[in-house]
Amino acid sequence: MPFLYQREMSQVLKMDPSKIRVVQPIIGGGFGSKLDLHPFEPICALLSIKTGKPVQILYSREEEFLYSAIRQSMAINLTTGADKNGKFTFREVQIIKDNGAYTSWGARSSFVMMQTFSSLYQTPACVYDADAVYTNNVFAGSFRGFGNPQATFALERNIDLMAHKLGMDRSEIRLLNANFPGEVTGQGLEYHSCGHKQALEAVVKNSGYPENKNGERYKRGFGFASMLHVGGGAKIYPSDGCGTTLKMDPYGFLTIITGSSEIGQGSETVLAMMAAEELGIGLDRIKVINTDTSVKPWDVGVHASRTSFVAGNSLLGALEILKEKLSTKAAQLLNTTPDDLVFQEGEIRSGKTGDAFKIDKIVRELHFKPPHELCEVSYFYEPSSEFQDKNYKGNVSGCYAFAAQAVEVEVDTLTGKVDVLNVHMGQDVGKVLNPLGLEGQIEGGVVMGMGYALSEEMIFEDGYLRNPTFHDYKVPTARDIPEISFYPVETNEETGPFGAKGVAEAPLVPTPAAIANAVSNILDVEINSLPVTPEKVLKAICDKEKDRD
Repeated sequence: MPFLYQREMSQVLKMDPSKIRVVQPIIGGGFGSKLDLHPFEPICALLSIKTGKPVQILYSREEEFLYSAIRQSMAINLTTGADKNGKFTFREVQIIKDNGAYTSWGARSSFVMMQTFSSLYQTPACVYDADAVYTNNVFAGSFRGFGNPQATFALERNIDLMAHKLGMDRSEIRLLNANFPGEVTGQGLEYHSCGHKQALEAVVKNSGYPENKNGERYKRGFGFASMLHVGGGAKIYPSDGCGTTLKMDPYGFLTIITGSSEIGQGSETVLAMMAAEELGIGLDRIKVINTDTSVKPWDVGVHASRTSFVAGNSLLGALEILKEKLSTKAAQLLNTTPDDLVFQEGEIRSGKTGDAFKIDKIVRELHFKPPHELCEVSYFYEPSSEFQDKNYKGNVSGCYAFAAQAVEVEVDTLTGKVDVLNVHMGQDVGKVLNPLGLEGQIEGGVVMGMGYALSEEMIFEDGYLRNPTFHDYKVPTARDIPEISFYPVETNEETGPFGAKGVAEAPLVPTPAAIANAVSNILDVEINSLPVTPEKVLKAICDKEKDRD
């Protein structure tokens, strides 16, 4: 978030923000950690000012564990109701969140979690109360999903328990209560488009559910979970917008100067693809600049699955102005009207006559002949989202993303080990923009969710972290990756660029819940906390056997 970083750094250093220039290096992945201004950053800047030399501070792996923000742990008490047919009637939620020793973005996760409890599935009434408490643990910050994986875990486990109480199929109760297009939730979220039901239907149909394969030692089965997340930013700042400047040179090459930031999510590629589609030029003739606050226009930063939606709409607004400028000149040269013109294969062509000029020719005509204009335009896009009111109601995002997962797991009842065999993911993406990039986001999110579900745990004793290395803190490796099948649901969001929504956070969110539901269903036990470790599974099996005795 370069511009917010610039402002916050100026406050710490007591400098005019305009005297601070933020030049972003290549970042392979942010996943929420870059929202914070960490204490070492102004320290690094102060050391540089004092010495007059560049200064770099490097954390060891152990220091990274001890002093960087983490996903927030919490205890959730959830009570829900349903009528005899399985229609949900109410939810009552009480949450205590571990804030850590200092306040960072973790305290704000209640904002996102409230939306899940109030608005995932049709829910007539919801009472929600969350407290963040100070502890002597590592401070909690933002991390992919920002509270949503925790909320979704509690909610989806509860739905499985409700289905069992009612004697209903676990997929049927979800389909019965699925969100729908045009719905306005009790919290004021407006679903102009909604592919929740289609995503559920896709994973139920393609997963092979309800088949279970149960041997004496190894047992297999399925778990389900859905997800709701913002898909077009979130209104938590005075502006959630993004600016774009376009420059086309006399040789027909386009430079996109976007306020958005590239942190490994593929925004540069998506924006270039949009411009290529609109102008009919090759990707090799497009360059994206996005790293320097002294050059690029303002943007609030990368968060809330907003870049494709907000920066994409900003780009399309700028392209519309640019095309209007080019079309006016081309229409004069081709003796036609602007609405007759088509941009394709590097040319501006008359649909009536088939006559055409190369796009670079039109740029030179604008520049070197009257009206002697540079082919340069700017545009700022502000989404339609709104702030929540004092009662926490309001349509906080430009659109909303939905997803569903069916996860097949195998449990070794002798060791308690859980293996994920297949993950079926259906997601409302609005419109697929970059198929390869989308597939990468889905697979990466699922694997991150698997780590959260099965093995990743920071073990504290008396305020000390006992496993600050990857030797003891286990993350998934290549050999753990299951077959991942993805079913994109295209709902053509009317407010999105080409109908698209944000997608990047969603794949992680339902995975832990779906895995825990699968294990609980297979063994007929209740797994209500994460991670689902072999020790926890064996304890659940032993407790069940004791109850029988």
